[in-house]
Amino acid sequence: MKFFKEAMRSLSIRVFIGLFVVLAVCFGLYTYFTIANQSRQMMDMMVHNATATTDLIRSSIHYSMQQHRKEDAYRIIETIGQEPEVVDIRLYNKDGVITYSTDHREIKSQVDIRAEACVICHDVTPPVHSIPYDSRWRTITTAKSRNDLYRILELTTPIENEMSCYGSGCHPSPDEVTIIGVLDVMISLDSVDKNIAQARRQMTVSAVILILVVSSIFGIVLLITVRRPVKKIADGTRKVASGNLDYEITYDASDELGELARSFNIMTRELKEAHREITEWSDTLEEKVKQKTDALKKAQSQLVQIEKMASLGKLSASVAHELNNPLEGILTYAKLIAKRLRKREELSEIMQEMLDDVELIISETERCGNIVKNLLLFSRKQVGDFATVPINQIVEHATRLVQHHLKISKVELETYYPDEEVGLYCNANQVQQALIALFVNAVEAMPDGGTVTVKVEKQSETGDIIIKISDTGMGIAEEDIPHIFEPFFTRKKEGKGVGLGLSIVYGIIERHGGNITVDSELGSGTQFTITFPATAHKDIRKEEINQI
Repeated sequence: MKFFKEAMRSLSIRVFIGLFVVLAVCFGLYTYFTIANQSRQMMDMMVHNATATTDLIRSSIHYSMQQHRKEDAYRIIETIGQEPEVVDIRLYNKDGVITYSTDHREIKSQVDIRAEACVICHDVTPPVHSIPYDSRWRTITTAKSRNDLYRILELTTPIENEMSCYGSGCHPSPDEVTIIGVLDVMISLDSVDKNIAQARRQMTVSAVILILVVSSIFGIVLLITVRRPVKKIADGTRKVASGNLDYEITYDASDELGELARSFNIMTRELKEAHREITEWSDTLEEKVKQKTDALKKAQSQLVQIEKMASLGKLSASVAHELNNPLEGILTYAKLIAKRLRKREELSEIMQEMLDDVELIISETERCGNIVKNLLLFSRKQVGDFATVPINQIVEHATRLVQHHLKISKVELETYYPDEEVGLYCNANQVQQALIALFVNAVEAMPDGGTVTVKVEKQSETGDIIIKISDTGMGIAEEDIPHIFEPFFTRKKEGKGVGLGLSIVYGIIERHGGNITVDSELGSGTQFTITFPATAHKDIRKEEINQI
């Protein structure tokens, strides 16, 4: 039972069993109807032969009976009755008395009117005068012995009265008597039944052999075209399920199973690649988590920087407005006092000291005014209108403004521009101010001279504009890099700066939707990278550039 259940799980075995059943049913029906048709044909032939024999007997004894030579007629019947297939021939009159029979024991005996041979005519009143052809014959099953049965074909033919018989004085007029006797011929169907049985056996054996041969051929074809490929595919799925992603099915047929095998191999390769990527991703998960953490920290620090600068901007604006008026008054009166002192022709030592003190007040007040001015500039979110301006033009204007400062400081300038003109939607003055601040910082980082390199690029993938400003100066300490864009952070000597320059640059770039990063190392120079996203600029035509 277990083996049967396991076998029934196989697709090819189920298909083979189904085909075998279909073949058995089809050939069985074909054999059945063929044997039935053959039996009917053989029976029809026997009926035809029996009818011919009966007609032969009737026509043979007709002349003898006209000549009143019954012995000749009986001899003819006796001679025909000796044929192997003839069981009995008997002749009985209209009253049912057997006048002659090849079985002499029946002579002079009375035929039962209710018998099957007589009921055809005598079952109605008056009796019929003729018998339909299909009703003249019937089969009778009898026994040679207790265990040996065989069939007999009994053909009953009425002998009609004729004028030739009446004219001889032998019989009454045909108008008075239509049937003068009955000829009953019984022929054995034993040989026919044996032939039918033999044909049945032969056809049954042939059908069984044909079913087995066809099933075997189809089984072989099924084994080659279905079972083996399906087994290969099933083995492949088990191999892949067990983790062997290098396994491939070697079946290159052009049928559906071949297409399935190729699709399976493609799927396996894709699974292998996906597994490899997952493994690599898992192996580098810690590194990726670290990268994402650093990116989040950087974004958080930028957010903190923006919030800090926004708060400082508001504070700076308030402080600048509050300090500007007092400082302006101090500066005005200090300059007035200095002017009055300078008008004197001669100054005493005390007066000269007072003038020097006033000059110091004027210098420090102007310095405070510059600080207030920077505070106002730092607090401003937008100055002027935005327009599309060629980025190359902005960079060239900024470098032209610091050209004299570069020469004095013995600093060389190198610029690199993209082949195509690119327009940036911005406030040109603010971007120019940010670039100048970066150029000045670069010059101050190279007290002994050096090189400032400006490179403008456009990324082909994203369309972003990138401006890189690098110097060969002293660099920035690693611990100072996170704070360089914070307001009032500076490493310059006292009085050389207030730490608002890079904060202003950061604010300008941020207001234009860009970002600025720094890459520096002590003794190896510094590089500032400004990135403007693609949404902040567009390509412009040559005629647009000429109109700007």
